[in-house]
Amino acid sequence: MLGIKRLGLLAALVLVGVAPAAAAQAAAQPSEQDTQYLQAIHQVNLYEVKAGQLAEKKAQNQQLKDLAQMIVTDHQDLDKQVKDLAGQLNVQLPNEPTPDQRTALDQLNNASGEEFDRLWVTQGLAGHLQAIQATQTEISQGTETQVVQLAQTALPVLQAHYDALVQLAEELGIPVPEASASGTPGPGGTVPAPGGTTPAPSGTTPAPGGTSTEEAPAPGSTITESPAPQQS
Repeated sequence: MLGIKRLGLLAALVLVGVAPAAAAQAAAQPSEQDTQYLQAIHQVNLYEVKAGQLAEKKAQNQQLKDLAQMIVTDHQDLDKQVKDLAGQLNVQLPNEPTPDQRTALDQLNNASGEEFDRLWVTQGLAGHLQAIQATQTEISQGTETQVVQLAQTALPVLQAHYDALVQLAEELGIPVPEASASGTPGPGGTVPAPGGTTPAPSGTTPAPGGTSTEEAPAPGSTITESPAPQQS
């Protein structure tokens, strides 16, 4: 009987230990904002790496090639952090670019010479502007500390890419998209940036780096007070 009582007590202790563990696991689940940001910034990385690798091969402007190499390296490094963190938080990430991103990559594949250079810069400008705005939104609205810290790490990298793209665009005579008072990109180029126009399930933030039509809200557009990226 004593052995049975001890087993009963052990079982009770196990159950008592399981309850807090389950509660802790539930509490560790990232918010919808944090989850969507991880998925969205991973989507950006998928596109930027593929587009950058195309530019390394096809661009005729050497400065553009050098910038593309830097962007590929930086987004590969950023994506490793994203995938590691997503694994820790049990967040599923997309495996391939969106249909709109694939269309944009097809456009790059079919372009050559000066046309390729202008197209790549135009897409990169709009995509990085959206990524910056989405990252600013995560910093201000995210609740998972690790995801917010990732966004804080990503922001200066994205900003540096954007500033370099602006400088290159000015040298090549390419229109530069500017953020409006609402935080959405203004009309900058004739070619939309790669990505998705479909709002996220919560109806708030679409994937950064996505195609931005005039009707589609840019990531981070709900944060009207976020400063527009400074152009160098």
